[in-house]
Amino acid sequence: MANDLKSLVATIAPTIATMLGGPFAGTAVTALETAFGLQSGAGPDAIVQAVQAGNMTPEVIAAMRAADQKHAEAMAQQGIDLEKMNLAHQELLAATDANDRNSARQREMAVKDWAPILLAAGTTVGFFGVLISLLFIEPPPGSKEVLFTMLGALSGAWVSVVSYYFGSSSGSARQTELLAQAPAIVKPN
Repeated sequence: MANDLKSLVATIAPTIATMLGGPFAGTAVTALETAFGLQSGAGPDAIVQAVQAGNMTPEVIAAMRAADQKHAEAMAQQGIDLEKMNLAHQELLAATDANDRNSARQREMAVKDWAPILLAAGTTVGFFGVLISLLFIEPPPGSKEVLFTMLGALSGAWVSVVSYYFGSSSGSARQTELLAQAPAIVKPN
């Protein structure tokens, strides 16, 4: 929902939209809650629902623009570059995530614990077992919902297992994004 909210706000309040992508997201959400007349703590989902319900009145737009201008001035006075701060925030989150995975792998190598391997194998067998059984066996009446819920849970767990053992694509996506922003390398003739 945060990306939906960011895209909805970007044309009217670009500073607040930029704030939504980093460590000032809470401040941005509070400003939007106030502009929409929502209760404090309503959150991004409530703001998106207010927009989708047609509550984007001229008064709300004016309040959003005023809040945006106020925040832009405050950022300028403090010398805060939101783009740089958001980039640093995303890099910190990615590094924390990578360190978390790395420490888990280091622990597994040091302890020689079989539990992660057994859990990974059980999750994989369970996921594909339920998937194959749903393809070839008609479930008893009334049990489809339970099996689909189980399949969804196993699917999420299996993605975590694959990310743990083989890495996630988020780091790769971040690397691609950073390479796209980097200046071109020109070879001398």
